[in-house]
Amino acid sequence: MKILVPVKRVVDFNVKIRVKADGTGVDLANVKMSMNPFDEIAIEEAIRLKEAGKAEEIIAVSIGPQKAQETIRTALAMGADRGILIKCDDEVEPLAVAKLLKGVVDAEKPDIVILGKQAIDDDSNQTGQMLSALLGWPQGTFASKLELDGGKARVTREIDGGLQTILLNMPCIITTDLRLNEPRYASLPNIMKAKKKPLDEKTAEDYGVDITPRLKVLETVEPATREAGEILATPEDLVEKLKTQAGVI
Repeated sequence: MKILVPVKRVVDFNVKIRVKADGTGVDLANVKMSMNPFDEIAIEEAIRLKEAGKAEEIIAVSIGPQKAQETIRTALAMGADRGILIKCDDEVEPLAVAKLLKGVVDAEKPDIVILGKQAIDDDSNQTGQMLSALLGWPQGTFASKLELDGGKARVTREIDGGLQTILLNMPCIITTDLRLNEPRYASLPNIMKAKKKPLDEKTAEDYGVDITPRLKVLETVEPATREAGEILATPEDLVEKLKTQAGVI
């Protein structure tokens, strides 16, 4: 079985982002970048499936600038077998990403695609669902548990009311939630080995996909500064504030 895992290069989750002075976007100058945390979970799950003898090959694919190969190398150091970088210097919207991934799927013929439910930079939460629609494959989104058996995938999903378990025919699309696993750290020997693993470079033109943006960002602003709280003496004072100021009761 072959597993395809898309990984995205994003601003590290520990970094406090800054908005550009002209409001055109986030300032990425001299900012630490890393793999999207949900994609790390996807890579870890693929590796665990391989370690359990349920998969033979893991392919990590990323769409972005040349520096995105660092993200792929991280996936290779964790345990992926080879990588594919689709070079795009401009921001690529979810629909274009899904179309590019469809091209990779058509070429590689994986049995399952595992990807993060969303990227922490744009929080779109769209790519997995769009890829499922383009391929006509079943999807299990927000997965907190994944079991493969006999050409089927049993997926436990995080939903508002608790958990939902669904059974999918493979090939299928899985998007990962936080509780699925805890990603491993790449060891130094594996980091060195990752430098020798194959990494192919492609372009959007190779897959015949138009990545021209369909959306335009009008303005980016910093979030409002949080106001100081107020300590109340009694529960009655709290109820009064909720009535007269907050208007919630």
